[in-house]
Amino acid sequence: MPLLHIDNITRSFGSTRALAGADLSIERGEIVALMGANGAGKSTLVKILSGVLPADGGAIQLGGRPFAPRSPAEAARAGVVTVHQSTDLVGAAGLSVADALLLNRFADRATPFFVSRAGIRRAAQAMLDAAGFGLPLDRDFGELTSADRQLVAIARALANRADLLILDEPTASLSGEESRRLFDILLSLRKRGLAILYISHRTADLEAIADRALVMRGGRVVGTFSRPIDFSSAIETMIGRRLDAARPDARPATGPAIFEMRDISLLPQAEPFDLSLHEGEVVAVTGVLGAGKSRLLQAIFGVTALSGGAMFLDGRPYRPKSAAEAIAAGVAMAAEDRHRSSLMPPAWPGHSLSATISLPHLGKWYPSGFLVGGRERREAEQAIARLGIKATGPLASVWSLSGGNQQKAVIARWEAEPSRLLLLDEPFQGVDVGARHDIIRAIRAHTDRATLIATSDPEEAYEVADRILVIDHHVLRPAADGSALASAIQGISA
Repeated sequence: MPLLHIDNITRSFGSTRALAGADLSIERGEIVALMGANGAGKSTLVKILSGVLPADGGAIQLGGRPFAPRSPAEAARAGVVTVHQSTDLVGAAGLSVADALLLNRFADRATPFFVSRAGIRRAAQAMLDAAGFGLPLDRDFGELTSADRQLVAIARALANRADLLILDEPTASLSGEESRRLFDILLSLRKRGLAILYISHRTADLEAIADRALVMRGGRVVGTFSRPIDFSSAIETMIGRRLDAARPDARPATGPAIFEMRDISLLPQAEPFDLSLHEGEVVAVTGVLGAGKSRLLQAIFGVTALSGGAMFLDGRPYRPKSAAEAIAAGVAMAAEDRHRSSLMPPAWPGHSLSATISLPHLGKWYPSGFLVGGRERREAEQAIARLGIKATGPLASVWSLSGGNQQKAVIARWEAEPSRLLLLDEPFQGVDVGARHDIIRAIRAHTDRATLIATSDPEEAYEVADRILVIDHHVLRPAADGSALASAIQGISA
């Protein structure tokens, strides 16, 4: 008898059918990868298993018993624990790492009212030791990187006595070494009989640990692939078409230099470097976690200060003191974590697709201060058509969209107004292959600007870029060919 058995599960949102009779089974001691394009139904299925949403029809059995949790807490008590891609609910600024690790225990009525700091630290350290992660217990959770927040979420989930662990893009913000540590932990848990449902768009992850891969499309499971997994066939099943050529023809940098960095130092001790971006050129910067990818983009966008050197935009000195100054000069940026940096909270009025696109342009579009919805709706409708955004319309909440469609909305925001330089930090994080192709096509369609992309995935760099640079210890270096790139960023991918 399988640990988890799902039979003909359905779920609709208005006229949109998210699940159209999904079936799957997972055995104890098995790691099953769940693949599917954004909008295929993966997130809805996970929300039902996690107790966030009820199913409209069908049946779920866990350990041979009916399973229909009404909340995440109820799902966890039954033995199903989920680690979501977004870590916004894992902790908050002002809490220490130790507090964040024990947050759900504080809400447990069985926990004593008075808890000592020493006791909290001991319990938190035991959780980290069991997970194999090293994190500073007293550090403010709000100061953690995306990778460290993900480690807190995973360590907290592993501390629960789960029968089924659901991981949604767990390595999206992790370095290669952190990913390998996580894989070791998952493999050891599998040996102890834990079942794991693993959702990821990174085939390297799935190849490393998955026993089987299930492919969803149109709200159903349409393919099963056993180890060794034929990922080319799995991806073609996922997107319903044959794969295009993986890498675009590189365009020579013949246009004028739009942006230049001369004798730049990102940190006081870092070796200086130069960078030149040309009109119509797409350049990717890749490197290990902490090498300086995000800091480079933030310095160009005026979020962090340079240690030395000069920047020029269209031949004129450029040194923004804020993001607003950068935007006014014609520089746009989509930051790494779209949930924290680009999307308004669901409870706010600006969480619709049209409002998400218009947010940074309100002062320009409505100088009188009176908002007129026509412009916003038109821009959103054009973005839906141009980028293939799967949404019910311009007024749909971005939080109702899948991860890839949310990212398309963020890209559409910066295409709504002309820019000379577009900065994209991990634009394909949590984005499936089909949506990635749509985004790449949109990025490369612009020949009147330069685009600089930071990505941790060399495969993504090859797919999107005319030129690839490697950043190491906050210094940029060229990557002339595949072997040079591989040796320069050894260990970047699992």
